[in-house]
Amino acid sequence: MLTFLRIFAYLKQNDMQFKDIAGQRDVINRLTEIIDSGRVSHAQLFLGATADGSLQLALAYLQYLCCEHRQHYDGGELRADSCGECPSCKKLAQLMHPDLHLIFPNAATSKVSGSSIWSGDFMADFRDFVLQHNALGTLDEWYATLGTENKQGMIRELDASHIVSDLALKSYEGGWKMMVIWMAEKMNIAAANELLKTLEEPTPGTLLLLVAESDERLLSTIRSRVQTVRLKPADSLQAAAGSEEFAKLLVEWLRLLFKLKMKELSAQVDRMAAMNREQQKQFLGYALGVMRDCFLHGAAGLPVDIGSGDQKFDAMFPQMVTVNNIELINTALNEALFALERNANAKIALMQLSFSMSMALKKR
Repeated sequence: MLTFLRIFAYLKQNDMQFKDIAGQRDVINRLTEIIDSGRVSHAQLFLGATADGSLQLALAYLQYLCCEHRQHYDGGELRADSCGECPSCKKLAQLMHPDLHLIFPNAATSKVSGSSIWSGDFMADFRDFVLQHNALGTLDEWYATLGTENKQGMIRELDASHIVSDLALKSYEGGWKMMVIWMAEKMNIAAANELLKTLEEPTPGTLLLLVAESDERLLSTIRSRVQTVRLKPADSLQAAAGSEEFAKLLVEWLRLLFKLKMKELSAQVDRMAAMNREQQKQFLGYALGVMRDCFLHGAAGLPVDIGSGDQKFDAMFPQMVTVNNIELINTALNEALFALERNANAKIALMQLSFSMSMALKKR
C-alpha cells in the first residue's frame, strides 16, 4: 500500500523544490536562511530516514543553492524556495547538472561484476531510480532494482577515490562542485579513510552532502567533520495510519500463534512476507514496542493501548507478556530483524519467528 509520502511524491514527480517535500518546514527554513546568509558549510550530513525525505531535502537544498532566481515569501510556511524554472533548477531536477556527482551503495550484478565496480557503473540506473521514486526509494528497493540478489551493497575505496578526483576538477559551470553520498553509513572503513582528507582540506567551491539514516555506523572521524542536519520523523498522520495497519496485522498474527493451526498461520506468514523488506522491519519494530509496553503494563502498571479495535483482546493480551517470557520474545523478534536486514528469505524468517513467539507466549 502506498504511504501518504509516496502518494504525495508521485503527484509531484521529478520536482526537487522545498514546497514539494512533506513536512520539514522548520528545517527547510533554517537551511534557506543559512544559504541566503552565505554561511554554507562545505561538508554536511542530512540525517533521517529516506522515507522522511532525507535525500529529497539534500537535492532540494542543492537546487536552492544553485538557483538563479530564488523565490522569497512573506507570511507563508516557507520563507523561500528555488524558482524551478532556471537552467540550473531544471538540470538538478533531472539529476543531470554537470557539477553534480552521486555516490551510493553498489554490488556486483549479473550485468556488472569484477573487483573494480563502483557507483559510476550504475549511474543511469540510479538516476532513474531516484526520479521514479521521487527520492523516496528505500535501500532495499534500490537493491531490488539493481538485481543484487542477496548481496549487500557498500560504498568502497574506489568510490571514495572517484569522490576525491571528481571534486579536484574545476567546476563545469563556474559554481559549486557538488557531491551527494546516499546511504553514507554503507561506506567501508577504507572508503571513509580515503574521504577524510577531502573533508579536512576541501578545494574551494566544494560541497559534500552525506545522506544517512543512522550516524552510529559512520566513523567518529567522519561525524566530527560534518555539520549535521537532522530531519523530523514522518508526519503524525502517516505514523498513525501505519500504526493502525500494523496493529491489525499484529493481532491477527498473535491470535494464530495461540491456535497454531498451520494452514492459517502459513497464509498469515505469506501476507507478512508479501510486504517489502522495509515494511517487514518496521512491523517487527512495532511489535517490539507493543511487547515492551505490555510488559511494563504488568510490571509497573503503565497504561498500554494495542489499538486493535477489539477491547477484549486489548485487555487480555498484556497479561501474556511477563517477566518469564519477555526476554524470549525480545530475542525472537530481534533475531528475525537481524535476519531480514541480511536479506534472509522472509517466509522462512517469519515462520521461524512464529514458532519461537508461540513457544515464548506459552511460558508466561
